[in-house]
Amino acid sequence: MGGILIVDDEKDIRDLVSDILEDEGYRTRTAENSARCMAAIEEEPPDLLILDIWLRDSAMDGIDILEHVKGNNPGIPVVIISGHGNIEIAVAAIKRGAYDFIEKPFNIDQLTVVIGRAMEASRLRRENRELRRSETAVPEMIGSSAAFQSLISDLGKVTRTNSRVMLTGPPGSGKELAARHIHARSPLRDGPFVCIACATVDPDSMDVTLFGEEKSGRVVKSGLLERAHGGMIFFDEISDMPMETQSKILRVLVDQPFQRVGGVDKVRVDLRVIASTARDLEDEIAAGRFREELYHRLNVVPIKVPPLESRLDDVPELARRFVEEFHRTQNLPKRRLSVEAEAFLQTLPWPGNVRQLRNVVERALILGPGEGEIGPGELRRREDSASGGDHMVLSGGMVTLPLREAREVFEHEYVTAQQRRFGGNVSRAASFAGISRSAFHRKLRTLGGG
Repeated sequence: MGGILIVDDEKDIRDLVSDILEDEGYRTRTAENSARCMAAIEEEPPDLLILDIWLRDSAMDGIDILEHVKGNNPGIPVVIISGHGNIEIAVAAIKRGAYDFIEKPFNIDQLTVVIGRAMEASRLRRENRELRRSETAVPEMIGSSAAFQSLISDLGKVTRTNSRVMLTGPPGSGKELAARHIHARSPLRDGPFVCIACATVDPDSMDVTLFGEEKSGRVVKSGLLERAHGGMIFFDEISDMPMETQSKILRVLVDQPFQRVGGVDKVRVDLRVIASTARDLEDEIAAGRFREELYHRLNVVPIKVPPLESRLDDVPELARRFVEEFHRTQNLPKRRLSVEAEAFLQTLPWPGNVRQLRNVVERALILGPGEGEIGPGELRRREDSASGGDHMVLSGGMVTLPLREAREVFEHEYVTAQQRRFGGNVSRAASFAGISRSAFHRKLRTLGGG
């Protein structure tokens, strides 16, 4: 941030206040009118703004500047000074977000006390933001599978750039986490990360949500694009964005400045854009539901986030991490998953991907006995219905079959489960099963599993 900016149309007042504050150890800048003030803020946002109400030869008065600053840089405290002060002006300034009001001619001690308090309040707000940011640190992306390592490699390449990224993958695969991973390791990591779930925003309010709103020349709401200034905005499931809003976003990507709903002033933002989708956007374009030019603007660097189906080796590690997370955040029992439970999780279908696995672990911890290992039985009871009914439990139903048929059912389920568990790697599946690769192949062919 850029010290204290003093805005007053009287040079003697600017110089006096500047000298006083520099003697107190502050760095100061000055501006004599609204144009110079706005240019100084755009060049380097100040830590504090001291603002005269009445400014000669200016397009904006102090109240106008105050409202503009609070709409675009709400973290900057503003102290109003005026030689024409009265209680009505003071109340109006405070209502519009001013930190305090000082009437000319001011007392030097009063000025330094108010400025000291305002700077301290600003410092505390910054510390609180940093503390909240650290408390909501991005969860670490974990895994060791080839698919996961390929994803991490791709994400690492784009963190060092400002290029737009399109993350594709099925629901629940971790696209938002991948976007946060990029932000947390990018040059913009100290700026905000703003996520908009396009599918959850009412189409009728999408424009106000994104661009903000003005009424009668006053800012009544800042949009998400403004809040993301200096950081990153993530459009989650961009295919759900209304076509009309797509056109406006396209103009922002091309021209940068935009107008709030009902406003006339141009708003400039500096941010990085990442988008995600579970749909094939080329199919959406062909169907007339997505704008082709917007697709090409966003799809500069396409990165696929793999489904859990492609990274079953990571399932045990993810499950253990979820146990630790729920113990830390919800005080649920810190139970260990048995080896059998981890192996069982690797054999299940995961149409809901990582999100589904997280839910399974959470339910087991909530509904379980609270101690001892988590066995496959607890996970099986919870997950049989979620697997769509197409997964045969090894120990169920076979008691009604003759031995030969039961053995065939078991072997079929066993070899296909092991093949699935190890991602189709027959050598690893055969090694675990304790038979040769060729014997495992024969079992697959004989039992119709491959």
